[in-house]
This record gives sequence, structure tokens and C-alpha cells, in this order.
Amino acid sequence: MSREVKGVLFDLDGVLIDTEPIWERVRRTFAQEHGGGWSGELQTQMMGVRTADWSTALSNITGGKIRPEAAAREVIENLADAYRQDLPVIDGAVDAVRALAPRFRLGLASGSPPALIALTLQLMDLTDCIEVAMSADEVQHGKPMPDPYLELARRLHLDPAVCVAVEDSANGIRSAAAAGAHVVAIPRGEHRPDSATLRLAGAVVPSISELTPELVMSLSE
Repeated sequence: MSREVKGVLFDLDGVLIDTEPIWERVRRTFAQEHGGGWSGELQTQMMGVRTADWSTALSNITGGKIRPEAAAREVIENLADAYRQDLPVIDGAVDAVRALAPRFRLGLASGSPPALIALTLQLMDLTDCIEVAMSADEVQHGKPMPDPYLELARRLHLDPAVCVAVEDSANGIRSAAAAGAHVVAIPRGEHRPDSATLRLAGAVVPSISELTPELVMSLSE
């Protein structure tokens, strides 16, 4: 028996804004300035995870010379400055969100810290469309565990089974699927999910412009 979709749950980085290159640059610069090494593997591990997790990894890179809290503070301040200068909004993202807003309840769960989520929605002029925006920092376990999407659905007073999550990363897709939500995957960039992870998605599309109300509704059929 199908259950009609009532909510759409967005990831932020890599779905609405193309900030992974900025995050990589800022974290790589931090690591190098404080005597640590950097690799593409580290970037992949840090994608979509909570602040506590990536800041601890950065602290470890510096041999513990910089505490995780201090690493997080410096990186977040530098990211906010970069966002204000030139926020890299993904083509079609604002239009897609605005097209879905009249028909579905919209939420957002991101590995980004709360301050960056609020700043981004303000800069994109989408604060009025997103009913609940939350950070994975607010739950015990970040993506790929289901906690962020379970909590977001709870705050929206919706069963995850009547929600569609929109994700780009392997961690995010696994998180949403484990929570019991339908998933639309929009893989992009060089850190694309593997084929086994993409099979967890009900739909895989090349761009957010294809995230239409019709596509969302089709996932409950």
C-alpha cells in the first residue's frame, strides 16, 4: 500500500550549494598551516559528518596541538567569510525548493554547524521555505547513521516513510535510507557514491533541476 509523500528533507552541502571545494580548501589550509598532512581520502571521510567528527580529525592531523573546539571555531569563521563573499549556489537549487514548498513540508539536515546553515538559508532567501533546519551536531550520531533524518522527521511530525530525502554523498544516502525515507540521489563532483550506495536511492538524477513535485510524488507509487 503506497503512502503519499508529505515531506522533502534536504541535505545542504553538495545539494543546494557547491561548498565542498570551499570546505576542502579551508580545511586543507588549516591542516597545512598547523603542520599536518592532507589527502583526498581525508576529504571524503569528512564529507557530511558532524562538526565534532571533522574537528577531531583535524586536531589529530596536527598531532593534537590544536584542540578540536579551536579547530572548529577557526574553520567555521573562515567558511562564513567565504560564504558571504561568494556563496556558490547550485544552478536550479532555489527554483527547485520554491517549486516544492507549496506542496510539501520542507526540512533540512546538514553536517554543517547551525551558524552556517542559518547564514546559507538567509543568503539564498529560502528561510521562509524550510520549516525545520537542523545540524547533525544536534544528534548523537551523524551521517551515515540514521539519527539526523530520524530527528528531522520527528521535528516535522512526519513518519520518515512519507518523506523524500535529497542527497549527494554516500554518507547522506546511507543515513536517509537507514532512517526509512525514500531517497533522491544527485551525485556530483569527484567524491561520487559507489554503485552499491546509489542502489539505495529510489531515483538518481543528474541535477537538482529534475527534482520536481512530480518526481517526488512518483516515489510513493
